[in-house]
Amino acid sequence: MAASSVDTELETLIRARYPIIYIVSWEEKRVEDALRNIARDRGKKIFFWTITQGMVLNPNHRDNATRDPIAALDFVMDSRDQALFVLKDYHAFINDVTVTRRLRDLTTALKTSYKTLIILAPLLKLPSELEKDVTVVDYGLPDHGDLDQLLEGIIQSVKDNPQVDTTLSEIERDQVLKAAQGLTANEAENVFAKSLVEKHSFDVDVILSEKEQIIRKSGILEYYPFNEQITDVGGLDLLKDWMEKRTVAFTEKARDFGLPAPRGVLLLGVQGCGKSLSAKAIGSLWRLPLLRLDVGRIFAGIVGSSEENMRKAIRVAESVAPCILWLDELEKGFSGTQSSGMSDGGTTSRVFGTFLTWMQDKKAAAFVVATSNDVTSLPPELLRKGRFDEIFFIDLPSPEERAAIFKIHLTKRKRNPEDFDVIKLAAATPGFSGAEIAAAVEDALYDAFDETRELTTESIVEAAQNTVPLSMTMREKIEELREWATTRARMASSARAEEMNEIAESLMLAKSGSEPTAQE
Repeated sequence: MAASSVDTELETLIRARYPIIYIVSWEEKRVEDALRNIARDRGKKIFFWTITQGMVLNPNHRDNATRDPIAALDFVMDSRDQALFVLKDYHAFINDVTVTRRLRDLTTALKTSYKTLIILAPLLKLPSELEKDVTVVDYGLPDHGDLDQLLEGIIQSVKDNPQVDTTLSEIERDQVLKAAQGLTANEAENVFAKSLVEKHSFDVDVILSEKEQIIRKSGILEYYPFNEQITDVGGLDLLKDWMEKRTVAFTEKARDFGLPAPRGVLLLGVQGCGKSLSAKAIGSLWRLPLLRLDVGRIFAGIVGSSEENMRKAIRVAESVAPCILWLDELEKGFSGTQSSGMSDGGTTSRVFGTFLTWMQDKKAAAFVVATSNDVTSLPPELLRKGRFDEIFFIDLPSPEERAAIFKIHLTKRKRNPEDFDVIKLAAATPGFSGAEIAAAVEDALYDAFDETRELTTESIVEAAQNTVPLSMTMREKIEELREWATTRARMASSARAEEMNEIAESLMLAKSGSEPTAQE
């Protein structure tokens, strides 16, 4: 594998005689290999220290005399070799006052020698006394190029095996590599092999399952599998078109073309009209992991932990990027920012500020999908350009969209939509949301099952007539939302939903027993 930029930086620091280098990485083997290559090219020896084996030159050797952390530093001080001394997991001892003082003593001695002390640990723990003497290097996870070389190596190793198919189109290869980003080299190699064993090919779903483990360990984010497809969303043609055009927006080809990675989208609208369903379908359409951020989990009881929880959630999302970060019902989490100083000591405001800053400045390809039922409760700074690429308004479904939604839910309930008059069903449900249409089909199914008869168009119409839709219960609120969205948001659908007075008249006719008619 070609030397990465961080490998080049390490070699430069060693050649420039930087005395103590602190490498932050979970990938011991990958860092070890890089340091061995640097030592070989510079004609140096390389020693590795662990608390279990002491300071060793030969991996099969054990030196109990240098297992003590101070003894290890004495060994470095007394050695006459031009060498690299790598201390693994030394962060556990670095805050000890004796260790800190000994490291400061070493700094001067190492500057005038050809010896370099390297601390290799997964976490950065550095006492303030050593901040001026230690150089910190973040050894990042494998990038796109590293993973591409790793994938190619696996392809070459199994190319003669007739039982596996390693052929990948340019887009498929990019999807596999994007799915593997955020994994260590060892994790990526293992999951590529697992995919070949299970599916006899490179399967994106198998690779993403490895990321699910990372997300579960965070305890704040939830991983959503690809259970919903874009075809499960009825209507919303403009939103679907916008999303489909960005399906390949995270590829290297898009970067080369000059396209920036999409930042996010805010979905506003009436409850039950498909905002959450659309968020789930985006993950399936783009073949990216969908992570749900429950804002309620962010706010914990210990002072200061809420801000740290938000930072942790952001770190996890960035570590598995490219991904989709879904915030459902955003107004419930951040609606109290204006009064935060008086109600919770400013915690909500600080957490919200952390999230806003990240949205504005984020470099990782983490696409934010936020949903909201009440835009008036959202802080105005969240809605300004630069936070989201677009703000879509999802209105009540039109008659045509209701017919499409009925077809989807009838198919899900193992019925043939051709056996039902979906035009009549659409006309009988003015003002119904997608969730209410699903509920009407389910209610009719329960009645049919109880009476041991088959589901019919008439039974669904009857179930719908027993429902008062939210559009009537919350009529004034929906009218306000529609008026707000007219000039401030982009419509998610090109089809026109009925006006509120039309809905009220149609429902009155249905209640009086008159035959509903389909809208033009």
